[in-house]
Amino acid sequence: MDAEDLGTDLEKVLIDEQSLQDRLREMAAQVDADYAGRDVLLVGVLKGAVMVMADLARAMSIHLNMDWMAVSSYGSSTKSSGVVRILKDLDTDITGRHVLIVEDIIDSGLTLSWLMRNLTARGAASVEVLTMLRKPEAVKVDLVPKYIGFDIPNEFVVGYGLDYAERYRNLREIGTLAPHVYS
Repeated sequence: MDAEDLGTDLEKVLIDEQSLQDRLREMAAQVDADYAGRDVLLVGVLKGAVMVMADLARAMSIHLNMDWMAVSSYGSSTKSSGVVRILKDLDTDITGRHVLIVEDIIDSGLTLSWLMRNLTARGAASVEVLTMLRKPEAVKVDLVPKYIGFDIPNEFVVGYGLDYAERYRNLREIGTLAPHVYS
């Protein structure tokens, strides 16, 4: 799905498809260099990281393993409840593994911070984060991802895995929705 397919739903494109792919290839090359000779496990956080994870893995040249987790601190609300629940856990034993959490976006960072502590407590050799997007003004915890695709303003964005009401994930760009969509 391209931006023009959305008609008036999209207010503006923040990051076009080419820029996303170029930055992802740059990050993949850095991950390749940083993890050369190590047993790396990419852990994608469902559902938003699906596109980032797939494109990152294809752009990498070292051997890797992949697994997925789904965690929630929202329940049915739009505000965090503060309690993190694991909805889908890893299938892989991470003891002694170098874990790279792959995220679509970091907003407050609260859930991701909890996830990093949880995976470290499971005996991972290291736990780092790669995120396509970060909203620096929204981050509420001391969390510095090792790899950041783009810093963006504190706006609600969709596309490239990010959704609104389970729609727009397959948009090739990242953009902001027009107010008439969610008002």
